[in-house]
Amino acid sequence: MSFEDDFERPFEEFEPPQWGALRELCHANAEYFLSHQDESGLRIRAALLAVLDHLEQLRPIYKAIKKIAPLFDFDSQTPGNGYRSFLVLVDRCILHAGSVCRQIYSQRGSILFRKTHHMREIETCSQLLASLCTCLQHLKTLYSWSEPMENDRPSLFPSDDHSPQELLNQAENINQYCFYGRCLGFQFCDSMKRILKTISVCMASFSEAYYSNGTILGRCANSVKYILDPEARARRIVNISQRADISFCQAFWLLNESEIAQILPTMVMPSLAINQVISIPPEELKLPTENGSLVSIPIPSSHIGKKPIHVRLLSAKRRVGMVGSGVVSGELLGTCDSLIIHCHGGGFVAQSSRSHEVYLRSWAISLGVPILSIDYSLAPEAPYPRALEEVVYAYAWALKHSTTLLGSTADKVIFIGDSAGANLNLATTLRCFELNIRRPDGIFMAYTPVLVEFIPSPARLLCLTDPLLPFGFMMRCLKAYTAGDNKKNQRDKENEIGEAGKSDTESFAEVSESDLIALALSPNGDETNEEHKLASLPSDSTLNSVSLADIDGTQAVPDKPQGEAKSQEYIRKFLEMYRNSGFGNSSTMANGSSTKESDYTNGDKTWSFFGWGLGKTNKESRELDIEDSKSPSDEFVFSVPRDPLLSPYLAPSHILQRLPPIKILSMELDPCLDDCVMFARKLKSLGNQVTLDILPGLPHGFLNLSMISKEASDGSKLCIKRIQELLDS
Repeated sequence: MSFEDDFERPFEEFEPPQWGALRELCHANAEYFLSHQDESGLRIRAALLAVLDHLEQLRPIYKAIKKIAPLFDFDSQTPGNGYRSFLVLVDRCILHAGSVCRQIYSQRGSILFRKTHHMREIETCSQLLASLCTCLQHLKTLYSWSEPMENDRPSLFPSDDHSPQELLNQAENINQYCFYGRCLGFQFCDSMKRILKTISVCMASFSEAYYSNGTILGRCANSVKYILDPEARARRIVNISQRADISFCQAFWLLNESEIAQILPTMVMPSLAINQVISIPPEELKLPTENGSLVSIPIPSSHIGKKPIHVRLLSAKRRVGMVGSGVVSGELLGTCDSLIIHCHGGGFVAQSSRSHEVYLRSWAISLGVPILSIDYSLAPEAPYPRALEEVVYAYAWALKHSTTLLGSTADKVIFIGDSAGANLNLATTLRCFELNIRRPDGIFMAYTPVLVEFIPSPARLLCLTDPLLPFGFMMRCLKAYTAGDNKKNQRDKENEIGEAGKSDTESFAEVSESDLIALALSPNGDETNEEHKLASLPSDSTLNSVSLADIDGTQAVPDKPQGEAKSQEYIRKFLEMYRNSGFGNSSTMANGSSTKESDYTNGDKTWSFFGWGLGKTNKESRELDIEDSKSPSDEFVFSVPRDPLLSPYLAPSHILQRLPPIKILSMELDPCLDDCVMFARKLKSLGNQVTLDILPGLPHGFLNLSMISKEASDGSKLCIKRIQELLDS
């Protein structure tokens, strides 16, 4: 496509009014500081003139993109795509710069005017506009790569004739530091700005605990500096994004599941009647097909061998035939006619049903339907297709045991999920067609990647600006899930032969499946056997794991992946850094166990500060390689299979036409926005029932922040509304 176009209307009709207001403020302030010859005064005036220059550079490209952006919308009532997203970034950057200029204008004559502070603020705004101007130039390239679809509307995904390497090489020239410093979160709603700054400080500080660059005193000092120095925080976050490995992403995202991080959510989250973890054994499972025969559901076995699968049952009411309802006095409702199957997000590499309880509890109460959340195995220890195998198996298990263990007849089954979890739900639905078993009756998906390939789109470039999903994080998650270390996986599989039954959780009494079913179906309960009490929960204050079968004579609870165990270790170290402890003669790990490095010989002493050794370095210490690491264009060269079960967008049209009604939700600044828009457009063109909601001002993963942001809470309520529509249809 040709990007050049002649426009009849003047630019003023395209230009939002805040552009003119910013120009006037810049001119007024630049004239005021003309007589200031000190360094700060000169730099303020130079930055103001640079802002004016960047505005002029943005004019023609902004004008052109605003003209073509509507071509990519889902429909006229749902404006939104990656081109519009960058226009929003520009508009909000100009609003932010205007706010800084107004502060300078109103305070410049005061004796309390902090010239150095305002100098840095306006310089950052200038750098931000320059970076956005570069981004819009890249959008020009992407538009020239787009090609018409079957309905003659252009695609947000480039044609196969163009290599993403071309754009990646150009994207390296974008200054990312300005997005993570003083202007961090400028594009989001006010409540999110504060939250994102806090998360960014935590990310930078956590990296000091995770990596061992420098001394422990230096790392502690840097952690404090990230609170006070936005530029230092920006440099650290960009370095992490570009160079941190996937284990760091896992460890940081696991922070929200630590005991300390769960204290406040546990106190304020609504209580549920049932909140119980169930362990599904890997045993033969058969389901009826659509034509009445039986089919065996494949037992998950790729990469890590046969292991039990954990699922979490959440319900606001106790029901007949529901685990945990048998011996508890009080109201016991009949079975529900609906069942919700949930898959959590986390980039295929992190998080669990526990971290997503933040919104699942309120959803279970509002919808009044049992929710079964699946804790699938995570990459890179368990890359594709392991997670898909487990979700398919857990879904089939739920259908078979819905009335005996889940308190539902499953007359209507709805799939819900966010991000990676929604991708797995779509792939599971496609597997249902392959196995010829019952498919779900509806699907709700939030901010979902449906084309899991290294393909650039306008919205995916938002990763260069996103505080929660930086570009490096997204690419490493993609690489870990689709291009896992096959040699490592093979070694892990060999080491785990015969160990599928080992437990990594607390010791729980085992009950047979027949005993568990009898207990669940017993309204009066049976208190003569202490083991039976395990299946009943007076409240959701504790999580209980129930084994449904014996496997090799041991408890059927899966091993914790090695990567997750290491991540938990670094989490403990991070939290231990800030505990009060004195100096000693030996160093201990954060979990209190002594190490060889804590011993001293030949008169050498190793001191301890905040539980960390100040002397010799732990053998397993990590360093963030800033000098010699590969550039993104070199590191992210890998192939991804073009598999519809990996990328549902690639599924044949005759299969997609059979999908049940789908409700899609995304955000205008989400890197997965174009995936959602293109998938919705494709389904609509095939005649499917599909709706698309695009929310403003919220980041990717906002559902996990719904308890601390009003806008995120409102977004969660919209999700409830859409799921209820699927239940009622």
